[in-house]
Amino acid sequence: MKPVLAVEDLTVTIGTRRGPAHAVAGVDWAVRPGETLALVGESGSGKSMSVLAATGLAPRTARVTGRVHLLGMELTGVTEERRRRLRGRHIGFVFQDPMTSLNPVLTVGRQVTEAAEEHLGLTRRAARSRAVELLDMVGIPSAGQRVDAYPHQFSGGMRQRVVIAMALACEPDLLIADEPTTALDVTTQAQIVELVGDLQRRLGTAVVWITHDLGVVAGIADTVAVMYGGRILEQGPVDAVFGTPSHPYTKALLAARPDPAAGSAELVTIAGAPPSPLDLPAGCAFWPRCPVRGDARCEHELPPLVPVSAGHQVRTFYPQPSDGERR
Repeated sequence: MKPVLAVEDLTVTIGTRRGPAHAVAGVDWAVRPGETLALVGESGSGKSMSVLAATGLAPRTARVTGRVHLLGMELTGVTEERRRRLRGRHIGFVFQDPMTSLNPVLTVGRQVTEAAEEHLGLTRRAARSRAVELLDMVGIPSAGQRVDAYPHQFSGGMRQRVVIAMALACEPDLLIADEPTTALDVTTQAQIVELVGDLQRRLGTAVVWITHDLGVVAGIADTVAVMYGGRILEQGPVDAVFGTPSHPYTKALLAARPDPAAGSAELVTIAGAPPSPLDLPAGCAFWPRCPVRGDARCEHELPPLVPVSAGHQVRTFYPQPSDGERR
């Protein structure tokens, strides 16, 4: 099955007053119809920027190289107008704060179908009917009445549902969800995750889910790519990466997850801080924080991505067996 979106050797360098910031370096990933790819890592790891660059939304000062294919179409070198039309028709976006996606002076019904009117040629009457249908689909009570309401008349969770309805208005092949539950309470987070999963099963949409929340990833993703310092350090099927993590960074992230069974036990943390994209280490970007700390090779040479098992790769000179494998 061909990927909906695939990137090859994607590199993003952003010009700043302090010099070039290497936000993404040589990244490869793909997502197929009906699948969920999770991009995980700490803030500044390059996970969001890799998606923004792939979809033509990188900052104007960014230099983007590599190859990007959407539904088999090469996006590299196409005009911005062509890219904009492809985004509107084939890609839907859900960002962290719904109020950044909603216009406070327009009704939600008008906003939900604005893209459909533009890209599908819906009449205003057909668009209104479509808006009610979409709001009902994402679980907005009394959708026929709420279609004329304004964003401030909805709760945070309901506003995020409206944004999801907007993203699905053109029945896109791909949904980009960038930290869509971070600003919500735990109960609402679970509802949004369940909603996206249900819609994906019904519509067959591919999903790229960008998050730092590994608990969410474990329940929704088919494949996962762990990013750090603009590179992928480990990637593969979610069961393989989470069940038998091979990179010290992946193991550290998993160990840092809150454990309800631990009660008041102190949370595990990763010492140090992520590197600045303005000053990345010459070798493995995680080396200064790595608990394993290999020899000088790790400090001065960039490790390659090596296979661990079928579809499971890790970027290190010294793959670490999981605790289960040690026993």
